[in-house]
Parts: sequence; C-alpha cells; structure tokens
Amino acid sequence: MLEFLRWFAAILVLFTSVTLLLSRDWRWSLGVLAAQYLAIFLLFLIHWPLTMSAAKLVTGWMAAAILGVTLVNQADFLPVQSSRIFKFLLALVVAGAVIQGVLVVNDWIPDAGFPLVLASLMLIGQGLLQLGMTVEPFRATLGLLTVLSGFELLSAPLDNSVLVTAMLAAATLGIALAGSYLLTLQLTPAEESLE
Repeated sequence: MLEFLRWFAAILVLFTSVTLLLSRDWRWSLGVLAAQYLAIFLLFLIHWPLTMSAAKLVTGWMAAAILGVTLVNQADFLPVQSSRIFKFLLALVVAGAVIQGVLVVNDWIPDAGFPLVLASLMLIGQGLLQLGMTVEPFRATLGLLTVLSGFELLSAPLDNSVLVTAMLAAATLGIALAGSYLLTLQLTPAEESLE
C-alpha cells in the first residue's frame, strides 16, 4: 500500500507539473498548484513526521492562497499564453531527461526511492522550463515555487531538521509574497488606464 501511495504521488506530481506549464487560466493553475502540494505532502510522509509534512502542505496552500487573493479581482488582465503544443513537446523533452537523470541520482541517494527522485527532478525540470519560457510574474512565481518544491523533496531523505523546514517554508511564502507584489505592480497600471 505504501509503495502504491508513493507511485500515485509521483504520477500526480508529473501530471501537475506539466499542467502548470500548459494551463492558461490562473484559477486552474492555482488549483493544480494546490494538488501538487498535496502530492508533495504524500511523498514527504515517507521520510518525515506528519507534523513537518503537514507544515509543507499548509505552506504551499498558503502560497497559492496569497496568489489567488491577488488575482481574484484582476483576472481579465492576465495575458493569454499561446504555443501549448510547443510547451508540451518541451515538457516531454524535460521528462525524458529527467528519466535518464533519475537512474543516476537514485544511486546517489538510495534512501530516497525511485518515485521520490522522479517527482523531485520532474518538479525541478518543469519549474526551470516554466521560468525560462515566461516573463510574466505569475508564471515566474509558479516556476520558482515548483523548483523550490523539487529541491525540498530531493533533500527530504537527507535532512529532516525543523529549522531547515522552517527556512524553506519562509522561502516559499516569501516567493509567493514577492510574486503577489509584482502582480500588483503589473496589474495596477492597466486598471488605472481603464478609468
């Protein structure tokens, strides 16, 4: 049962990371981000106590809520992205590179397990792809949160320090707050020009 849960969470991370890259609607993106943090929580449960894993889940959901509160009245001003087929093909290329890298990293961190290494490298790869393909603050914030989640997941079997967990949670919330601020700066002139 535990192995099934690990693979389910890893597949959910694969799905959510690609969906974040392809999603056009900010509501769907934040819902997928919340599901991604749920999958990360399930993977953290294998190596960490419930309280520390739940702290990661709550922090991720708070980051999504911060971004959602910023965008709730300003949804019409987000630019529509195109080239979804190109992004999907790039996501497949990153997934292929990740599958090759999992075999090597799994030998370096044998306690992690194949599903955790696969999920963490996929998060890092897809997050970097998201960062490299956008200049929008919202998409860049999602990419940074995804990369940081992958790093946290990869470091989970190595260290379960409460201080490190708190610092990474503060970094997650800081990224969300910075993204929210940049979104506010981006969207405020558009509202003033309409009046």
